[in-house]
Amino acid sequence: MKLLRKTVYHISRLVLAAVFIYAGVVKANDVVDFAGQIANYQILPYAWNYLIASILPYLELLCGILLLLNMRIRPAVLVLFVLNIIFMLALSSAIIRGLDIDCGCFKPGAANPTSPLTALWRDVGLLVLLVATWVLRDLRHPMEAD
Repeated sequence: MKLLRKTVYHISRLVLAAVFIYAGVVKANDVVDFAGQIANYQILPYAWNYLIASILPYLELLCGILLLLNMRIRPAVLVLFVLNIIFMLALSSAIIRGLDIDCGCFKPGAANPTSPLTALWRDVGLLVLLVATWVLRDLRHPMEAD
């Protein structure tokens, strides 16, 4: 049972690390295009789109690197959990308002955009991995000491 727990923990952690490192790098490579993707949600004031687009990729990248290095797992997971919930709310808002936009998650400006509904389901999967990583991380007896 302990081996299964450790295996699921490490797989969840590494998948999350890969996803958020990739997402952060892609968004950081074209912050202006990413700001346009954020603006498509029609939620924030114009200037805030650029502010969020300037900060979010590096926050995702930092959390992904921490997960990859198996350091500060709970703070990284907590930040990503909050960001994921906010993004799921934004996606839900876009779906409810009937906006046909690209989610802007991984390939801003891609030829095959990701619909808000598809992105929402993907975020549900990420949420499951985030919860699994949080729950399986034992602070009293770190897994590295096992």
